[in-house]
Amino acid sequence: MDLLKSMSISASGMKAQGERMRVISENLANKDSVGRTANDDPYRRKMVTFKNVLDRETNARQVIVDKIIDDKSAFGLKYDPSHPAANEDGYVKIPNVNALVEMMDMKETQRSYQANLGVIDASKKMIMQTLDILR
Repeated sequence: MDLLKSMSISASGMKAQGERMRVISENLANKDSVGRTANDDPYRRKMVTFKNVLDRETNARQVIVDKIIDDKSAFGLKYDPSHPAANEDGYVKIPNVNALVEMMDMKETQRSYQANLGVIDASKKMIMQTLDILR
């Protein structure tokens, strides 16, 4: 039944977005995590990439998390000569995590999750209506 297939596709989207939300939460939790010494790097932002795969059981294309990769953008610098991780110029490398970007990614993830949940709800209602007609 195609409605069950659509529910399966949406469930895979919800699972992928749930993993993305976990990574965003990790980024936000570590936005202030700096190294202990001047040679240590601070926390590096992580990003999720998705991949489209064929589910042979349902013969439907589904989305899965492909990789969780490090954001290679440059670290920021903050002047704090008293910090143990400060370099010889008094600057501390800070994570490349921008809370505003993470919050926008979180909002996008939430909307995608809700959209997939809406598809599951609509499919479920259609199945129930079909069963009511058959009674």
